[in-house]
Amino acid sequence: MTSSTPPAPPPAKDHGRAGRNLPAAVASAVVLLGAVAASLAFYKTAFLLIVAIAIVVAVWELRQGFLAKDIDLPEQPLMLGGIVMVVVAYFFGAPALITATAVTALALMLWLLHRGVEGYVRNATAAVFVLIYLPFLGSFVGLLLAEGGSTDFEAFDDGVRAVLVFVLVTIASDIGGYAAGVLFGRHPMAPVISPKKSWEGFAGSAVSCVVAGSLLVIYLLDGDWWVGVILGLIAVVMATLGDLVESVIKRDLGVKDMSQVIPGHGGLLDRLDSLLATVAPTWLLLHYLVF
Repeated sequence: MTSSTPPAPPPAKDHGRAGRNLPAAVASAVVLLGAVAASLAFYKTAFLLIVAIAIVVAVWELRQGFLAKDIDLPEQPLMLGGIVMVVVAYFFGAPALITATAVTALALMLWLLHRGVEGYVRNATAAVFVLIYLPFLGSFVGLLLAEGGSTDFEAFDDGVRAVLVFVLVTIASDIGGYAAGVLFGRHPMAPVISPKKSWEGFAGSAVSCVVAGSLLVIYLLDGDWWVGVILGLIAVVMATLGDLVESVIKRDLGVKDMSQVIPGHGGLLDRLDSLLATVAPTWLLLHYLVF
């Protein structure tokens, strides 16, 4: 009688310095950007549905990760509160968003009372952290979209252009940093937190953001070039910080990716980290210096 050795698992694919499956990543990005562009072009309130779905999925991802540290997020009120916050931000503005955030925070703490005393402070603290990190920051997209009024069928209005500028300048940061990092990256920026992030990549992000910010503000928003420069500088700093913060969260939780819901990219939150950090200062800058 011969004994059989189980076959060894196939080796993980080496994607080189890119660190990801580029064909899958590009295909996923095209699909996601296509959905965003279609919603903004034809019925911009539908874009809120995409934002709401993104918040719900990201909350689910964080809950799965937090469970590894014995932190059980109250995902139902977080998801519902996040959807409400996005909607009120779009239709009623910043004061309503602040109120909805405060009410949701209180609702989370009340919701957790039925679980008892054990772990209450830990779970409540984590829930409020997630509330600010995901729904609150994400709801600034609703504020951007509402610039110039909330008319759904006025093609390419101020709100749509503002969202496009925000998304494209953040993408410019990712693309510039990725290209410069792959081609020239030699000096790690934060080796303990994110070994692949380099100062050369940051420089590439800065150049891309400043150029993209200037062009987008001039040609899409009819604003001054120097506003675009400020936007680019803010975007590169905030996008980089957002990426580093999410990397710290993943390292603390002991996960490589938040999930595998997006082929080639990992979790949805892995793609939202830079956008979440960039949207609030982008809205503030455009609201007071352009619109």
